[in-house]
Amino acid sequence: MNTTPQTRPRRQLGFWMCLALVVGNIVGSGVYLLPASLAPYGLNSVVGWLITSGGAILLAIVFARLAKMFPRAGGPYVYARVAFGEGVGFLIAWGYWMGAWVGNAAIAIATVAYLAELLPWIKNTAGAPAIASCVCVWLVTYLNWRGLRQMGALQIVSTILKLLPLLAIILLALWLLLTADASVIKLEPQPFSMAAINASATLTLWALLGLEAATVPAGSVENPERNIPLATLWGTLIAAGVYILSCSVAVLLIPASQLAESSAPFAEVVRMFLGDGPAGTLALFAFISGFGALNGWTLIQGEMPRVLANEGIFPQIFARESRHGTPGTSLFITAGLVTVLILMNYSRSMVQIFTFIVLIATSSYLIVYLSCAIAALKLSWQGELGEPGKRLSPLLLVAIVAALYSAWTLYGAGVAEFWWSVAMFAVGLPVYWAMKRRGPVIAAGDPVQ
Repeated sequence: MNTTPQTRPRRQLGFWMCLALVVGNIVGSGVYLLPASLAPYGLNSVVGWLITSGGAILLAIVFARLAKMFPRAGGPYVYARVAFGEGVGFLIAWGYWMGAWVGNAAIAIATVAYLAELLPWIKNTAGAPAIASCVCVWLVTYLNWRGLRQMGALQIVSTILKLLPLLAIILLALWLLLTADASVIKLEPQPFSMAAINASATLTLWALLGLEAATVPAGSVENPERNIPLATLWGTLIAAGVYILSCSVAVLLIPASQLAESSAPFAEVVRMFLGDGPAGTLALFAFISGFGALNGWTLIQGEMPRVLANEGIFPQIFARESRHGTPGTSLFITAGLVTVLILMNYSRSMVQIFTFIVLIATSSYLIVYLSCAIAALKLSWQGELGEPGKRLSPLLLVAIVAALYSAWTLYGAGVAEFWWSVAMFAVGLPVYWAMKRRGPVIAAGDPVQ
């Protein structure tokens, strides 16, 4: 059953909004804590960053090519369905959607943690962090409900603002290295080892999740065949470059023992050379960074169920649109799920369970990346992503390496997390079977042969 509305809203996302969506979804609040997590690995972390960035760029090329050939809303769902059929496509979309809204609960909580540094009464008042987190969730939900223009404008502004302090830290380090003596470098020697590099690469991959963000709302993108691939590639390159340089600065300028215990590594860098005043402003930018990421991922968590509902393989209530042409019902239902998770997190007995769920949700993204890389490999071999009959194309090699990288990173994320993620995907099977029993799916414009 096809419930696609008769009149579709005008495409409202241009290149710059798509670019802001990719960069904004990748660069969230976690970047401000990442150097502390990487501190024990020293320069091994730089090698890990290079490996991760290389793998992310390969995945970005894969998504860019898939988006160019199949510029339909749903991104990973479309690619998996074209390559492997409707059932696999549904499972990939289900896991991706669950990973998005579970991850949004964590983003909201981390974002409010930075806000509490600016407004101490939040952390000193019982229940205030939970309420503030829920307010953030529903505020960005309202902005997404109001329309893509409002959401996109906020995404562009927040992306620019979140990059400013990171770029300032990079420039500060460059100035110090050019004008000061070698004493400013506090790097503690660490032996290079494959174990440390692998651990660093696994940690740094978490920071680059979201490179596929522009592929999901393809139905609302102007000239999607051009803008989505360009935004995906450039967004990944920009985010990777900023991450590598800014995190390397913290590793070079702060002793590893001090860095590992820091709750605000970049603030430590600024405080060392510019004092407490400028350092304190980083909490504001960290809040803006997290809020912008929450805004972008809210678009994703609302769009994916609408795509599945319009395909007839998800409850039709998720296909209902607001008067602004946005997936209003889907946004509000999913925001309700995020709210429940946030409230669970602030119940002490549920903290460990929530943390475990977040780890599983992150692993689910890796499964999505692996499936899309294998889909690109299959379609490239069949000649559907290039010239007919030309199987041994450069894209085929890229898809092979991207698939191997995704599998290696998924293994590094943990065997237990992998199987729990598989279980999370499998939870969607009863939904799919129930929808299939209602009748055949008729999907307008379906590229499946």
